[in-house]
Amino acid sequence: MIRTPVPIDIGTISATANGAFALATPLRVDTLVALAVTQALGARAPRDKRERSIRATLAGLAAGEFVVDVDGRTFERPDDVVVCTGTATLRFFSTGRTAGRLPAREREA
Repeated sequence: MIRTPVPIDIGTISATANGAFALATPLRVDTLVALAVTQALGARAPRDKRERSIRATLAGLAAGEFVVDVDGRTFERPDDVVVCTGTATLRFFSTGRTAGRLPAREREA
């Protein structure tokens, strides 16, 4: 479980003149996953490691290797949109397609 702060979209608030966006922010799941991976790795992680980790995580989500639970709602696609406020709690669940598989070197033994 990863808790990540959700940024407030000041541009949307000023463009729509609607204060509701100050309380709840719509984000794509891929953006939220990238924020969570960055949060999990920490501020001191090298930039190239963050980029590789984000790219690998988003590729796994797009391939259907796992789903993401965001505040109790499950998302399977990176382009889905979720509305969050304050902080978001993300949980990653395997879809079972890769669970239990052994690396090739262990299968041969």
